[in-house]
Parts: sequence; C-alpha cells; structure tokens
Amino acid sequence: MENMIDIDVLVAKALQFLEKVQALVMQPALWLQFAVIAAVFVVARWILAPLLKRLLDALIERTARVPNFRRVWLALGQNRNTIAWLMLQWLAIKISSQFGWPQGLLITVASLLTAWVLINLASTLIENPGVARVLAVLAWTLAALNIFGLLDPTMEILDSWAVQIGQLRLSPLTVVKVGLSLWFALWLANGIAGMVERRMARSQGSSATTRVLVSKLTRISLVTLAILVALSAVGIDLTALAVFSGALGVGLGFGLQKIFSNLVSGLILLMDRSIKPGDVISLGPTYGWVNHLGLRYTSVITRDAIEHLIPNEELIVQRVENWSFSDNLVRLRIPVGISYDSDVRLAMKLCLESAVQIARVQKDPEPRINVTGFGDSSVNLELRVWINDPQQGRGSVISDVLLVIWDKFHEHGIQIPFPQRDLHLKSVLGEQEVSALRQALSSNEAS
Repeated sequence: MENMIDIDVLVAKALQFLEKVQALVMQPALWLQFAVIAAVFVVARWILAPLLKRLLDALIERTARVPNFRRVWLALGQNRNTIAWLMLQWLAIKISSQFGWPQGLLITVASLLTAWVLINLASTLIENPGVARVLAVLAWTLAALNIFGLLDPTMEILDSWAVQIGQLRLSPLTVVKVGLSLWFALWLANGIAGMVERRMARSQGSSATTRVLVSKLTRISLVTLAILVALSAVGIDLTALAVFSGALGVGLGFGLQKIFSNLVSGLILLMDRSIKPGDVISLGPTYGWVNHLGLRYTSVITRDAIEHLIPNEELIVQRVENWSFSDNLVRLRIPVGISYDSDVRLAMKLCLESAVQIARVQKDPEPRINVTGFGDSSVNLELRVWINDPQQGRGSVISDVLLVIWDKFHEHGIQIPFPQRDLHLKSVLGEQEVSALRQALSSNEAS
C-alpha cells in the first residue's frame, strides 16, 4: 500500500500545480482579461441591455398575433442581460484575436454564457421536458469541449465517420447540421406564413377564397423553400437527391394517392371559387355552412352544431348544392293541403298573409302560392317564399309559416283533410242478405 501511494510524490505534484497557478495569477494577461470581462459586463448590463429591451418590446408588440415569434421574443427578453453580455463577450474575443492578445479566459466565459443562454431558451420554448433536458446536456457538452479546445477535433471525428451514398456524403455531423438547419428554417417559414395568414384574414379588399388560396400557397412555398435552403446551407448537393426524390415521388404517388387527390382538389376549389368559406351547401344528407376550406378537407357545420370534415375530392366528383353560390337569396317550397269542401281562394289568401308575417320571409320577391293538383284526399297547394339567410337554416322558417297557417285556417273554417277512402261493395248476395247488411250498417252509424 505504501508503494502504491507515495505521499512525497503527491506533495510534489501538488506543489507543482500551485506553482503553475501562482505563475498564471502573476501574469498580467490574466488580469487584463479579467478587466475586459468586467468592463464588458458593465457595458452590457447598463447600456446594451436597456436598448435590447426596448427593441424586444417593440417586436413583442408587433408580433402579438403570431405566437411562434412572440414566444421567442418573450424568451429573449427574459434573458436580455445575459444575451447582451454574451454578444459583447464574443465581440471582445474577435477584437483580441485580431491583435493577437490572449483570450483563453474570454473564451471560457463566452462558452459558459452560451450554454446558459441555450439552456434557458430551451426550457422556455420547448414544452417537452425530455427534449429540453437533452438540449441542456448538449449545450454543456459543447461548452466544455470549447473550453478545453476539443470542439474542433470532435467535429472532425464526427465528420470522418461518413457513409457515401452515390454522390451524397452522410456523416453524424451532417445529420446534426441538417436537423438544426431544418428546425430553424421550418420554424421561420411557419412564423412568416402565420403572419401572412393573419394579414390576409384582416384584408377586406379580397374575397374569402383569395385569402385562403394566398395563405395556403404562401405556406407551401415557404416550407419548400426552407427545406431547400436548409439542405443547401449544410453543403448537401440537391442534384444528388434527384434519383432518390424521383423514386420517393413514385412511391408517394401510389401510396398517398387519395391524399394528393384531396390536395389537388383543394387547390381547384380555391382557384375556381365554386365553394368558399361562408357558403351554405348540401352534400347528400349533410346541410350546413362552410366554416373552413383547407387543402385536404372542408369543414362544414350543420344546424346541429356538428362539424363535418369532408374530403375535398368528394366536393369535386359529387353533386353539391351551393345555396349561396351567386347570392344568399333562396326559395323555399312549402306544401299545404286543404279539403275539397274548403274555399280554395280564401285558403290561398290566408297562406300569403301568413307568410308575410314571418320576419325572415322576404317581401321582395314576394311570396306566391299555386294549386299543384287535386289529390286523393285534398286540394294540393304550394306556398313559395324567399329567404336571404340560408345559413340560419330552413326548418325554423317553414315551421313558423305553417304555425301561422294553422291558426288562420282554424279561424276561418278551412279544414285540413285526413286520408279518406270510398268503399264500394258489389252485391253478390240476395235481397234479404243485402237488407240485413244495410240494417246492420245503419245501426252502427246510429250508435
């Protein structure tokens, strides 16, 4: 045990370490770096941080309707002092490198500040705690590697583990760069697309379909551009992906045929404006108003407050009744039957008077009523009225009109018939049997 642990050797090494620390402390370059760090901190805390706060407050106010950007500005505002210090710290490192001054302590402080800022931003912006924890570990690891001068060798090692796929060179470092670039590019594209959508939603000089079309095309274009820019930024030759993208496109064409059919149908609906948000449509048993028109589906809300998500392809290939395609004026047909003993002209007059008493029934065009035929049990009438708010439903208007007709018919003695049938008996009996049958029927009627 005494041979394994030599106290004299340990003491000698401790003394050597203390001598190195003493020599380092006595160097003027170290104190100069301390002075630079202190000066940078004071300038960042009292000059740059207030300016940064005013800038971030203005950005927060301008992007109040864009959640993606607003969360970032809020997170940056909470860490503005550290960010201001970090910005000036890296500026001091650049200046020191230009003049050949020592910068070891400056790089250490800058690395620690960078890791601290990244961890705070990740904990604020990323809702998943597992992902935030991974990013925190990654940030501290990068900071430690940079402090000990191992960051560049580590990156070279990661880049050396590459796999050649045709003309595409793929390494762990490339994967990391692509992931970070795609994340930032897609976040920026979605944020800009959200701003365009909200600006178009507030635009009153364009139609609803134009606003939706511009918003969707803008989002698709920005996402596509973000992917291309991110891949090009990390040095991936896009021509190397031509064969792979062609094979992938064929596979997607067969496997996702319905999805692409709905996407194309959505673009057609947006461009030809046959169906637009706010229209009242009827598709099979579904009757309601169009709440949202997307690229994959159309949202239709019925009078029962049930939202139907209808694939766009069905709106293209099936017959659709658009009640408000040209305008909101819609005619309703209300059948009415009266008995043959009633005054037909009086009944028609009462029906017209009943219709004009309903607030939703339009006076121009005025209601009309026609005799449509002589039925088995009634004279058939048809009352035709106009409304200009089909999105409020048809059933309530028809019900209100029929209730008023019911009251007026009772006031004026107009009878609403029930089904009647005449029974004719062909006599095959003798006179005595017929006479007995007649007496039996007479007694039943008398009773």
